[in-house]
Amino acid sequence: MARFPMKMACTFLALLGLLTAGAAPATAAPPPRSPEPVGNDVSWPQCGKTLPTGQAFAIVGVTGGLANNTNPCLAEQLAWAAGSTGGTAQPKVALYVNTANPGHAGTWWPTSNSYAGQQVTNPYGSCGGAVDAACSYMYGYAKAYDDATIRGVSNPGSYFWWLDVETGNSWQANTALNRADLEGMVAYFKSITSGVSGAGVGIYSTGYQWGTIAGTVPSSSSLTGLPSWLAGAKTLRGAMSNCSLPGLTTGSRVSVTQYVSAGLDYDYSCP
Repeated sequence: MARFPMKMACTFLALLGLLTAGAAPATAAPPPRSPEPVGNDVSWPQCGKTLPTGQAFAIVGVTGGLANNTNPCLAEQLAWAAGSTGGTAQPKVALYVNTANPGHAGTWWPTSNSYAGQQVTNPYGSCGGAVDAACSYMYGYAKAYDDATIRGVSNPGSYFWWLDVETGNSWQANTALNRADLEGMVAYFKSITSGVSGAGVGIYSTGYQWGTIAGTVPSSSSLTGLPSWLAGAKTLRGAMSNCSLPGLTTGSRVSVTQYVSAGLDYDYSCP
């Protein structure tokens, strides 16, 4: 995952998110495994590279750095992830997807409450093509639908899906529109994972990035209380300490924390 650029104007963020997919991590060999059971998250930057072994759990990126493309190594990385050893509170294999709200700067923007032949119940009213809450909700719903149906994920309702929310992708200056977009994604993922053990949806970010993008999340939002996966640590000890930080929304539990070692992302399952 790309990490923690500073906040910029909405237009620049939209262009940046559409034109770049972030820098690939370093190519150093994986370090020895920690005695603590830890997992790894991987995606397109690890294509063709040696992946860690002995991971307790794996979180695989479905998208390829943007909200509207696909990780070209998804099948191979899912096969690698299936070898996770378990032993933590996390599912052995989970997924994450890039998120964005590009508005009219994107390659596609909704003009109705219908997508893929389905009429979507929209809490913000009717989408008519404007960059407003109703169309932002539809954009998020559509991206989640695509993630689950066209990117090569078999049985998508059996997975836990993490929404990767970072300032390096395209966002609106109005945080209410970004919340609506993410709520649309949550609505779709909840619709396919409801009642399935170990499946669901949560949020990956840092406190700073989340506040920049989503602002203050009201208690009525479907984002409230979702599990949090916190980035930002540089060591396992730091990741373990970050388990005591507040979640990204009111009532949210920090479920996973991430740290970086030798150019790879490692993840700790909070007790």
